[in-house]
Amino acid sequence: MLSVVFSPKSVRSGLRTLFLSTALLGMAAQTASAQAVDNDADQGLNLPKDVTIFGKNDPNVRKATAIVNGRIITGTDVDQRLALIITANGGKVSAEEKERLRVQVLRNLIDETLQIQEAAANDIKIDPAEVNQSYERVAANFRKSPDQFNQYLREQGSSASSIKRQIEGELAWSRLLRRNIQPFVNVSEDEVKSVVDRLNAAKGSDEVRISEIYLSSTPENRDQITANARNIIEQIKQGGSFAAYARQFSEASTAVVGGDLGWVRPSQLPTELAQAATELQVGQLAGPIETVGGMSIIYVMDKRKVLTADPRDSLLSLKQLSVLFPAGTSKEAASQKAATFAAAVKEIKGCGQANEIGARIGADVVDNDNVKLRDLPPQLQDILVNLQVGESTPPFGSINDGVRVLIVCGRDEPQSANAPNPEQIQAQLEEERVNKRARIYLRDLRRDAVIEYN
Repeated sequence: MLSVVFSPKSVRSGLRTLFLSTALLGMAAQTASAQAVDNDADQGLNLPKDVTIFGKNDPNVRKATAIVNGRIITGTDVDQRLALIITANGGKVSAEEKERLRVQVLRNLIDETLQIQEAAANDIKIDPAEVNQSYERVAANFRKSPDQFNQYLREQGSSASSIKRQIEGELAWSRLLRRNIQPFVNVSEDEVKSVVDRLNAAKGSDEVRISEIYLSSTPENRDQITANARNIIEQIKQGGSFAAYARQFSEASTAVVGGDLGWVRPSQLPTELAQAATELQVGQLAGPIETVGGMSIIYVMDKRKVLTADPRDSLLSLKQLSVLFPAGTSKEAASQKAATFAAAVKEIKGCGQANEIGARIGADVVDNDNVKLRDLPPQLQDILVNLQVGESTPPFGSINDGVRVLIVCGRDEPQSANAPNPEQIQAQLEEERVNKRARIYLRDLRRDAVIEYN
């Protein structure tokens, strides 16, 4: 049963965000007159019905720092990673929410430290140059040089070292799984052939591309994990990035790709997820959905028909005309300029006139070839899928981004659907099995760790 279904305002890429509160650890002692509770109710812990707490556990006093197998996690580490969350959410995080986030940030840093330590114990070292290359790609996504990005992070209360530490953790864990788990995961040719046969038999049926945030749970912490999942959903609803939350919190191996499960048929998913994937429209998410061993939040990225040519796979040649608004432009002035731009665009009769009219109205003109229609924003897909060569979209944009139109200069329709790719199918099956073993691996690392809290 779905408890929440809605369309987020936006699912934008950016800094990985953190959100997931955990139960505070306390210390309970049994009083002389207390009686043991039923073993079925307490899972064999034999806890007393009446609990007396000795000592004070005040989360407002306790510092969020820890020593993990000798490696210190400082309050500064927590603060800088927390600043990334606040930045990714546009600063829209309440004071109460910050305190809950701080607890989860520490938990994430502990897991990250355990992963790096386990990789080092297996003689896996991440070259700083490799971390720097990944960091440069992150900076490029923000259209900044590494030095500019360093300054930007400092202004947000974070640092380059915080992101680089997270990059190191991801690289180390990924490499460790490839060495210690992936070689022992086998997928037979018969299994792949069985999937290919099912795909051919399912030709024309629905296929979805979804992303997932998976949170493991037990009967004891089920309510807490459910509440945490609802909090994540609320943050995404307010404009947070699904991919960023998945990268930070999902316990599935797909976390490193923003939770993207790729193209799947509903029948390939657990029953609970299949129902949600079938009912949701593109751009909607649902959860928390209870599955075996945990809770899932899913986001439907796209839909198509199995092995059937889809107009949204067309390749387009586009010409873009855009006009920027000067800084400080009022909404009224922007609307007036957009109306003038729209009137001029109506005069365009095909791409041949676009450059001439663009020069006359002071618009920038950019040619874009081999643009896959499916890769464009959903709102534009719905318009462009029905446009003929020479036709243009209505003006779109914002005061910050200016106003623009797209003109269709050419269209290459998909001739046939892609046949099943055995290599991709094998990789997907292997990924699912590696994912299950990775969760067990990290669970065992937590269990064996020596962690001191300050």
